[in-house]
Amino acid sequence: MSGLRVAVVNGSPSQPSKTMGLVDVILETLGGLTPIEVSRIDVYRLGLAGTIERSDAPPEVEAALRTAEEADLLIAATPVFRGSYPGMFKQFFDLVDQYALVDKPVLLAATGGGDHHALVLEHALRPLFGFFQALTLPVAVFASGGDFDGTVLLNPRVHGRIQVALESAVRFLPAA
Repeated sequence: MSGLRVAVVNGSPSQPSKTMGLVDVILETLGGLTPIEVSRIDVYRLGLAGTIERSDAPPEVEAALRTAEEADLLIAATPVFRGSYPGMFKQFFDLVDQYALVDKPVLLAATGGGDHHALVLEHALRPLFGFFQALTLPVAVFASGGDFDGTVLLNPRVHGRIQVALESAVRFLPAA
């Protein structure tokens, strides 16, 4: 293995997006701390509509699920809509094996229109990954619309939070 296997599950329906702009900075910062191999899963591109059971998943969905389940680090990144993550993001995780994420480090990241959306990290995302018995990393990252120029993250406060989150996370990650 040439680096830490990182799977990004992107819940944004837009491309490009602020959510992936945030993730780009996270990955760049993480890459400065340890070698990484990144796989990106864009849930809106998977064609999940009508897939209720894993056994009904088309091959590309099954491959994406396995990528998320087998990663050394999962980055769950989503925009906030009406106080929570979007339905397609949740539908993807509805198909993940219930025990596949046990003790897996998960970095939570979200974007929203304003700072009041930051609570989605604690009130929606942590409980979702608590169900899986995943190891949600202690420091999560949120950026609001005003932290960006288009999809480029500009706010130094958010850059600093990313640094703190990843420096804290390193102790939970397998050696690359």
